[in-house]
Amino acid sequence: MLYWAVIFFVVAIIAGVFGFGGIASASAGIAQLLFVIFFVLFIIAMVVRALKGRTP
Repeated sequence: MLYWAVIFFVVAIIAGVFGFGGIASASAGIAQLLFVIFFVLFIIAMVVRALKGRTP
């Protein structure tokens, strides 16, 4: 998911450079949403891992 966020971010940067404002803003929004989802899932995974503890 982080991979897709980076891809949409790159598309937004390229579209912004070439002056496609609508495409750039849509791609930036998608990248931002995917990054937030990735970050939330990462935090949840870390908390679950900490609560579960290590098993031998």
